[in-house]
Amino acid sequence: MGNKPSKIIDAQGLIVASGYIDVQINGAFGVDFSNWEGEEKMKENIDIVARKLLKFGCTSFVPTIVSSSPEIYHKVLPLLKPRKGNKKNGSEILGAHVEGPFICEKKSGAHPKEHLIDAPKGFADIASVYGITETENPSIKIITVAPELEGMQNLFKKFIDLGMTVSMGHSCALVEQAERAVESGARFITHLFNAMQQFHHRDPGIIGLLSSTRLPRPYYGLICDGIHVHPNSVKLAYSAHPSGVILVTDAVGAMGLPPGEYKIGTAKIRKIDDYRVEVIENGRLAGSVLTISECVKNFKKFTDCSIVEAIEAATKHPAELLGIEDRKGTLNYGADADLIFLDDDLNVIRCFISGEEVDIGSM
Repeated sequence: MGNKPSKIIDAQGLIVASGYIDVQINGAFGVDFSNWEGEEKMKENIDIVARKLLKFGCTSFVPTIVSSSPEIYHKVLPLLKPRKGNKKNGSEILGAHVEGPFICEKKSGAHPKEHLIDAPKGFADIASVYGITETENPSIKIITVAPELEGMQNLFKKFIDLGMTVSMGHSCALVEQAERAVESGARFITHLFNAMQQFHHRDPGIIGLLSSTRLPRPYYGLICDGIHVHPNSVKLAYSAHPSGVILVTDAVGAMGLPPGEYKIGTAKIRKIDDYRVEVIENGRLAGSVLTISECVKNFKKFTDCSIVEAIEAATKHPAELLGIEDRKGTLNYGADADLIFLDDDLNVIRCFISGEEVDIGSM
């Protein structure tokens, strides 16, 4: 009571929302977080992505590393520690998402198979690959694993104790294995429908968790480009578990660039058009070239949900997943002043990071 605002901003009828959060983004604007080009170049590349994401209303993100060699993790992860966002640095880095290499080879997608491994020695293998210890994990915020790998679920508590959110993905898990994973602490599904056993009425696999009646239903990522997931499937998932949807781009370095040949990790990919990216070797989908703003707009169109529900899928829900809902994904007093102004068509008109407006027109 009695406190007065230091500044009053007239939104002129625009929608005011908290900034978007992208929990799965492999790169953008020619930058691939899994491609090491030296420390100084990597720092420069991270800053490029962080700044340019603001144009699309993304004020926080979790840079994602696909299955790579231990050498890559040891070099890149220290540079992806949580970092506050501001006008100079750009979007806030919330920590890293390690998607692999502890995944199912049959569902590896665009991940280079030569880097896929199991963990026969338990946490010692995890620590060796990522360069972490029993007590220190400075960078990893989300870890995507195939829960059916032998002994993997026994490690979930350790992951959680080290501050990681456990996600199921690139997996051949049956529904019973997926349910045990949730009981062991898994809280997220990486890009639902993609790189997992497809829905079958006798055994719905990981997808069946969306309608579970005996367990907490996990959050799930959706790539709403109309290619990775058909609009009807997007609506089906949302109807089954509306409070769990999290919109992700799964964007690769080709996002924001013209059609052509690029890389994700060590895999060579080709951007076909503004919607499709494929692995050159086998034609498999290789992430997307979608922006988080387009993802939100598509989600509303695919599901016919309300504007509020569409925005929450890229703000409130990812913040809840990461346990940062007290400061992100909300407009409550005391939250971070990461704001976006949208028109009725959900176009990003203005963007503020840590209370400072950025000129998105110049990006």
